[in-house]
Amino acid sequence: MGGSGNNRLLKILHIDPETNWGGGEAQVFGLLTYLTAQGHHNDLLAHPSGLLSTRCQALDVRARPIVMRNDADVRCVPALRRLIRKMSYDVVHFHTKRAHALALWLPRGKRRPKYVVTRRMDYPEPPSWYTRFLYNRRVDGVVAISQAIENLLTSAGVDRQKIRCISSGIDPGKFAAVGLPGASGDDVFVVGCLAALEERKGHQTLLDAAALLKAGGFRIRYELAGNGPRRAELEAEVARLGLADHIRFRGFVTDTAEYFAGVDLLAVPSLHEGLGVAALEAMAAGRAVIATRVGGLAESVLDGVTGFLVPPRDAAALAGAIAKLARSRSLAQTMGKRGRERVGRHFSLESMASQNESYYYELVGAPC
Repeated sequence: MGGSGNNRLLKILHIDPETNWGGGEAQVFGLLTYLTAQGHHNDLLAHPSGLLSTRCQALDVRARPIVMRNDADVRCVPALRRLIRKMSYDVVHFHTKRAHALALWLPRGKRRPKYVVTRRMDYPEPPSWYTRFLYNRRVDGVVAISQAIENLLTSAGVDRQKIRCISSGIDPGKFAAVGLPGASGDDVFVVGCLAALEERKGHQTLLDAAALLKAGGFRIRYELAGNGPRRAELEAEVARLGLADHIRFRGFVTDTAEYFAGVDLLAVPSLHEGLGVAALEAMAAGRAVIATRVGGLAESVLDGVTGFLVPPRDAAALAGAIAKLARSRSLAQTMGKRGRERVGRHFSLESMASQNESYYYELVGAPC
């Protein structure tokens, strides 16, 4: 039985050709976990060396390989067309922007599946004929993970009626056992940053803020979790700023609950962000979040309630927000408690997955 109460089980093909493991892939894995538990048939096209493909081996999901070098790489289209004809899927869900363009080349007609794309990033979308044709004509539904992304798409000419806003979600129970920040009694304040080491994540702003705080006499340690192409460059910048004794690069972290147990707050200095799964996880762990006012972060983090919002690329503003919480651990704890309550009410993984399932039923014309 489907979780929406429908007695028709669906055949769904999910496409995610990314090789990394990030917030988007975690969302796809959570969705697949839910859908298989409801009894739906799920196939996955994923990069053979990606963590998503590996982790789905534990689920009742058939993983098939797909490799796409960029948005214009359509070498997989002939095999994909054959697979769709053979399997008679009800829904084909493209989970990354790289995969969206595949919808241009797939079969249409009465017996075709419904095509759904998820837009996770808040990069500008040009108001071009291509955007309108792809999202208004070649797909049946667009999932936007935040209101900011929905507004971005409609500004580019995408029909708002084609868009369903379904926020990303996490499993709050995974973080329920994480204690309050500062419980260890350590007088060194610890700032976390959990993000891929890429330009769009804004690490440079955090390093500049750390330098300002050091000059102001603050005793703060920074735990930077994540891998990426900028690691060597950022390590060199840490040395240049004289922060080597204050900043540690943790690499890829598998147990985020354990990671958050060791920090007092999370900094999210992103230049672009669809919603911010790391921010949701931090709040579920009872940590205040200081984030930039970009994309969907302003929807997940309530300024002055669960943390602070600051302008992107503004090291002084970021440093000022960190200083407020470093001076008042009680305020950090209060914000963390509010964040934990907010995530439990509005951003659960089960809610995200069940809303996607209901959307599938709506698109195929089955009653929910």
